[in-house]
Amino acid sequence: MTQTTPYDQDVIAWANEQARLLREGQFQQLDIEHLAEEIEDVGKSEQRELASRMAVLLAHLLKWQYQPSRRSRSWEATIRVQRDGIQHRLQRTPSLKHSLDDPHWWHDAWNDALAKAIDETGLSDFPPHCPWSLNAILDPDWKPGD
Repeated sequence: MTQTTPYDQDVIAWANEQARLLREGQFQQLDIEHLAEEIEDVGKSEQRELASRMAVLLAHLLKWQYQPSRRSRSWEATIRVQRDGIQHRLQRTPSLKHSLDDPHWWHDAWNDALAKAIDETGLSDFPPHCPWSLNAILDPDWKPGD
């Protein structure tokens, strides 16, 4: 049986077909180039998820520190949920820990956090670089200004 669904026509049908071909051992019929791209995209998706969660967490920590009179249970819940999500991602995909050592990754995550915090607060006097350690950021009992 040959591949009948082109990658560009219906990626879901294509993926299901590729999985079937793999399970049946029909390796010669696989769309190797697109399979390789999709596998690489899985890793990129995990990295984007980690960066997104970190940016939301950092933005809420900024809001917590710079708007103490507006602190809420909702902010606290968001901080907790993002920390839990980050920890879960790191446990499920240990190779993501390398991102946390990458200054370029941190630069991007911090800039995303700043943009969120500025947009949500209207403030603009946030520090240009993250002032907290990773241990503090991920510590479930820590919040800035407490």
